[in-house]
Amino acid sequence: MIRKVVSLVVFVPLGVVLVVLAVANRAPVSLALNPFDPADQALSISAPFFVFLILAVMLGVLLGSVVTWFTQGKHRKKARNQSLAAQQWQAEADRQKTRAEQIAGSNLPQLGAK
Repeated sequence: MIRKVVSLVVFVPLGVVLVVLAVANRAPVSLALNPFDPADQALSISAPFFVFLILAVMLGVLLGSVVTWFTQGKHRKKARNQSLAAQQWQAEADRQKTRAEQIAGSNLPQLGAK
């Protein structure tokens, strides 16, 4: 519940700001990719400024997701190892329980015979 409220508090204003910037920046601009000759038309892109803003936000979200994925890899590996260990311990406990039942079952006739 708190996560939803925090998401709304963060993302709704961010979305409003992005829409306002998109409406206010509809004029075409040129993005020059050649730092030595900005007038070179072969390496420049012309588009409305809000397109560049939206692309920058999308790129930031994508890069943030990738970085988070890689930094949390050690936690996922630890969880996999612990899950495997838990399964092994559960299998061992099941084997011990079966063995105890077999021992108890084999001792019952002997106790009744005395």
